[in-house]
Amino acid sequence: MRRAAPSPPGFHPDPRLGVFETILIFEDRPIELGAHLERIGRSVRALYGMKPPRELADEVLASSRGGGLGRLRLTVEPTRDGGLRSSIVVAGFEPDDVFPTGPFATALRSLPVERGWGDHKYADREMLAWAEASAGSGAAPLLVRGEDEVLEAARANVFAVRAGILVAPPLEGSILPGVTRAAVIEEAAKIGVELRERRLTLEDLRGAEEVFLTGSLRGVEPIRAIDDTEIAAEGPITTALATELRRRWFGGAT
Repeated sequence: MRRAAPSPPGFHPDPRLGVFETILIFEDRPIELGAHLERIGRSVRALYGMKPPRELADEVLASSRGGGLGRLRLTVEPTRDGGLRSSIVVAGFEPDDVFPTGPFATALRSLPVERGWGDHKYADREMLAWAEASAGSGAAPLLVRGEDEVLEAARANVFAVRAGILVAPPLEGSILPGVTRAAVIEEAAKIGVELRERRLTLEDLRGAEEVFLTGSLRGVEPIRAIDDTEIAAEGPITTALATELRRRWFGGAT
C-alpha cells in the first residue's frame, strides 16, 4: 500500500503569513487581473474577516508599468494592530516558460499526500518547498491523495483528455480554484470541447490521450511523462486550448 509522504512542519499553512497572487505581466498589462483580485479578496474575507485594501488594483497597475514580460507577486497579510498590509514584488520571466512546448514540456512525479493544499493561496510555502524536494530534480510534484486520487500539481491545476473529453478534478475545497483553470474551462466551452469535472486517478492520467497543467504564469503546460509513463504531449485539444488562451491573454501579439 502506498503511504502518504511524511508531512513537514507547517503542513497546515500559517495564515498569519498572508495570502498571495502571482500575475503574469505582458506589455504593462497584468493578465486576468480582475480574477486574481476576486480570488485574493475571497481569501482575505474568509481568513481575516476583512475586505481587501481598496487600492490593490491601482498598486498592481502601477507596478506593472515599464516592462515587456514579467511576473508580479501580490501579497496581503494581517498586521499586529488588526489591519491588513499589501506588498508587491516584480521580476522578469523567461518567454520560453510561457506556453511551453516541445523540450519545455513538463514531467510529473506522483507524490502521495494526506490532504490537498486547499482553496487559498497561502504565502506560507513550506509545503510547496517540501513537495518539490520530495519530487526530486527534473520533475514537478503531482499531489495524489490516498491510493490514487489526483488533486493538482504543486503549482498548477491538472486536466486530462480521455476519449476526446476534457476531464478535471472538481473544486471541493481540496484544490486551488485556479484563475487559469477557470479561463481554460471558459475557452473550452467556446470551441465546443466537452468538460466533465470528476474524480481523476493516476490510471486515468496514464491512460489519457493528453494531459496538461494550467497556471497563471505558464498558461497551458503540456505534460510529457507521469512517473515512468510517457504521455503524448501537445495533442490537438491541448494545442487548441493553448491557442485560445494565448489569444485571450496576448491578442495578436506573439
